[in-house]
Amino acid sequence: MNYQKYQKAYSPVPLTKRSWPDREITSAPTWCSVDLRDGNQALFSPMMLEEKVEFFNFLVDLGFKEIEIGFPAASETEYQFTRHLIENNLIPDDVTIQVLTQSREHIIRKTVEAIKGAKNVIIHFYNSTSELQRRVVFHMEKQEIIDLAISGAKLLKELEEELDGNIRYEYSPESFTCTEMEFAAEICNAVIDELEPSPDKKLIINLPSTIEVSTPNIFADQIEYMSNHLKRRDAISISVHAHNDRGTGVAATELALLAGADRVEGTLFGNGERTGNADIVVIALNMFSMGIDPKLELGNITKIAEVFKKFNKLPIHPRQPYAGQYAYTAFSGSHQDAIKKSMDYYKSHDAAHWQNPYLPIDPSDLQRNYEPIQINSQSGKGGVDYIMETKFGYSVPKQMLQHFSSIIKRLSDDKHTVMEPQEIYEAFKKEYVNLDARVKLNNYTFHVDGEKANMTAKLSVHGVEHEISKSGNGPLDAMTNILREATGRQVEIVSYTEHALEGSSTSKAVSYIALSNPNGEVYWGAGVHENINTSSILALFSAMNKMI
Repeated sequence: MNYQKYQKAYSPVPLTKRSWPDREITSAPTWCSVDLRDGNQALFSPMMLEEKVEFFNFLVDLGFKEIEIGFPAASETEYQFTRHLIENNLIPDDVTIQVLTQSREHIIRKTVEAIKGAKNVIIHFYNSTSELQRRVVFHMEKQEIIDLAISGAKLLKELEEELDGNIRYEYSPESFTCTEMEFAAEICNAVIDELEPSPDKKLIINLPSTIEVSTPNIFADQIEYMSNHLKRRDAISISVHAHNDRGTGVAATELALLAGADRVEGTLFGNGERTGNADIVVIALNMFSMGIDPKLELGNITKIAEVFKKFNKLPIHPRQPYAGQYAYTAFSGSHQDAIKKSMDYYKSHDAAHWQNPYLPIDPSDLQRNYEPIQINSQSGKGGVDYIMETKFGYSVPKQMLQHFSSIIKRLSDDKHTVMEPQEIYEAFKKEYVNLDARVKLNNYTFHVDGEKANMTAKLSVHGVEHEISKSGNGPLDAMTNILREATGRQVEIVSYTEHALEGSSTSKAVSYIALSNPNGEVYWGAGVHENINTSSILALFSAMNKMI
């Protein structure tokens, strides 16, 4: 690969001392969704007006108070959508719409025309500032670029007289990450001088990684530099709009918050131009996982994903953080075991805080379930145990589970894919439950005489009928004596447990029995029946069927 073809696309950041590495995120920023602009313009099939309205309402329901609805001068659809929201009074009083415009006169005038009658608006104007854009695209010197930004600010102030709503401004030096920091600060300060913001009416200075060209720490340095060099800092809200060209849009945004950013622009699930934008869902839920109120309602992640897919006509990766199909799935046996033990501990100890070695948040907080543990040849007994207990109500003894897990591994190997829960259950029944192919119980009676149980059983061994009566210290012991005589095998019960089958639709009990022979070999069986005595006897017959 011709790596020598490439070089750094950003200038050194003249930051002599940085403070952001020692800070922590302690509160959510101001969120601004750009799904309806940056996300929409990246779609194969951009949303139509009706879809935009429904998606806008959904963003409002999620709790966004600032929503960039489009670029009204870019197309008639964008313009009509803006007018539709305003004229039909569809914008809640506590929500501010944001519109984008280049710092060009005819585009600004069209934009201002589009927002007339709106109660709360942010007019977001921008022009490109990077050395490459100045030299290759616009053929302009630095002062000409500054003049272009100032002319846009002046025109907006003049046209504000035509508007009667609460108007705020946002300025973006496009290609900020590739702009010399001294010049980025110079042009932003020129805009600040022109617009004269105050603490009561702050100007948003948006610092976009229009293209992501560095590691996130460099972006954090750039943000801290700007935070230290902007005029009227108490009248400025620093916003970041990270793209994801290097796959670090989320990390860059989080470090930018440490470096002084007050506001975040992004999209649901990172949709946007090229490789997309910073994923607001991930950033917000990362905060949630640290005990910080994200200030967004993300409690039904499945619904959010469904709405996203409906309007954007895009898939969500199965391993997408928090929302992916496999986000709460473990294939590894050690992971499955640790997840189950941690969940059991969390429940039994009534813990105040969620702790799990592999799940950063409790999936139920997002209306997701633990049940999609997937079982394949890499899985261990922890995952099999979890499936059997949570889905079917079987608390399989540990030693029996060890044996059963090896069977599931083999079956999964043969299948070359995961075992579905129902397949695991069917394998358990086939291997252990109410087995009677070689030794079959036809019927039995018993009565208790003092401390003894006297039993008579009719059974068949390899098709040969027997009727035998024996006594024991209980029904199970008596039936064991009957089986010894009928089969000629000297067996001992080495493990017995039972419990109600809570996962059953009817009231049933399940019993588990391990039989050993004189060689020390152990055979497991299980019995399921409405009567607990019968379930234990069926478990005994199942184990004997495994033995002979």
